[in-house]
Amino acid sequence: MPLKLWETLKESGLALYYVASEIFGSSCQPQYQMITDSEEEEQPLPPVQLGEITEEELKAFDGTDPKKPLLMAIKGQIYDVSQGRMFYGPGMPYALFSGKEASRALAKLIFIKGEELTSNLTGLGEFELAVLQEWENKFMSKYVTVGTIGTAEATGLRNVM
Repeated sequence: MPLKLWETLKESGLALYYVASEIFGSSCQPQYQMITDSEEEEQPLPPVQLGEITEEELKAFDGTDPKKPLLMAIKGQIYDVSQGRMFYGPGMPYALFSGKEASRALAKLIFIKGEELTSNLTGLGEFELAVLQEWENKFMSKYVTVGTIGTAEATGLRNVM
């Protein structure tokens, strides 16, 4: 009986594992390391409620100060994108939007720095406004709104779409 069991284990490849685990003991077992609190990545800051601020004030939340949340605005609404730091943080693919009102650039699908990083939606077509609405929907479902840029009357953005 033991010989038959050994032959079955050998054929299935388990014999090698069994022999190795007997010879080397627990060193063949996967090793897991507990991560202590001090080794974990920094936890994101809790969302702040800013209320109404200017585009100039928003620039301070571009990710260069790790003690401040990472923010960006779409159609006058400011979103805390800190949880997306690997996309919006300094040196990352969408860092150009951080600390800015990015409506026009998002509507036009422009992902390079330039004059399109603005809240000005003048001259955008139906397709571009629809693209902007998709971006806004994504941000509304994924990120926390923490404030607004200016007032609805001053920006005219909240009445778009």
